[in-house]
Amino acid sequence: MRLLLIEDEEAAARAMEKALRRENYRVDHALDGQAGIDAAFSSPYDLIILDVRLPVKDGWEVCSEFRARGLQVPVLMLTASGATEDRIKGLDLGADDYLTKPFDLGELMARIRALMRRKPLIEDSNIRIDTLELNTRSRTVSRSGNFIRLTAKEYALLECLARGVDTLMNRDTISERVWDAPYDPFSNLIEEYIKRLRKKIDIEGEKPLIHARRREGYILTAKKFA
Repeated sequence: MRLLLIEDEEAAARAMEKALRRENYRVDHALDGQAGIDAAFSSPYDLIILDVRLPVKDGWEVCSEFRARGLQVPVLMLTASGATEDRIKGLDLGADDYLTKPFDLGELMARIRALMRRKPLIEDSNIRIDTLELNTRSRTVSRSGNFIRLTAKEYALLECLARGVDTLMNRDTISERVWDAPYDPFSNLIEEYIKRLRKKIDIEGEKPLIHARRREGYILTAKKFA
């Protein structure tokens, strides 16, 4: 089970990550609100732990953007304030539960287990960009109704880009999300896989969807890109 922790307090984040990994959760960590948004739309997560007080974008903004963009992953919000109005605000913005700091790590685990039990059994498994469609449950891809055969790693790369649709994704993020490893600047692995995907996805008669920006990364988008 994969969790995203969005927390800027490093000591608190380390303690939570250690406890979560002891329970065999895979944990990714983002230090600010925008980084959390980028991560959430780059990879599939089973649950997001979201602090309210964050740099760049606070937890309220982050939660609101998640729901506005259709992300249905359960969100557990963390805050130093136990005020009723803050709890109501978080729930109204789409959070699924709320935990006030300081809290016992055992309670955190119990809240996570409860949210997992409440997670909807049926979720929209389709991602559509222009005429491209991915089914994340069956891990299949089609364009204009025509099935496209991909290797497991090609599919993982395409889903990574699709979950971050319209967002330029750097090589570090792609390498971590798809290969579970730090980016190697001396390797052309990502470039080769992008080349393979383009041959299969951006076929003649269809709008190009996969774009590169020199030294910055790659983006999957149906919008005009320069």
